[in-house]
Amino acid sequence: MFISAFIVGGLICVIGQLMMDVGKLTPAHTLSSLVVFGAILDGLGLYEPLIDFAGAGATVPITSFGNALVHGAMAEAEQHGIVGVVTGIFEVTSAGISSAIIFSFIAALIFRPKG
Repeated sequence: MFISAFIVGGLICVIGQLMMDVGKLTPAHTLSSLVVFGAILDGLGLYEPLIDFAGAGATVPITSFGNALVHGAMAEAEQHGIVGVVTGIFEVTSAGISSAIIFSFIAALIFRPKG
């Protein structure tokens, strides 16, 4: 289990690094591309089997955010129609985004940057 998580997570990171080094993409373009790649894989039904195989190796990298966006939108669209597309995106990703904002704010209060 740990080996497959390490290999898959490492391969996702290697792809991102190659996009920046070889493809000369900026970090923002690389980040956006990996999110879109995760969304496409989920839309094709390929990201869930990857999560089943690799566990945290597939859920920790940024590609998982794209997976969460599409997964939430598709699940809610089945229940609530077109309105569910928007609400599903917010429902699935709101906890992660909210916690990132809160913990970043707390870190900014505790630690003072030098510069």
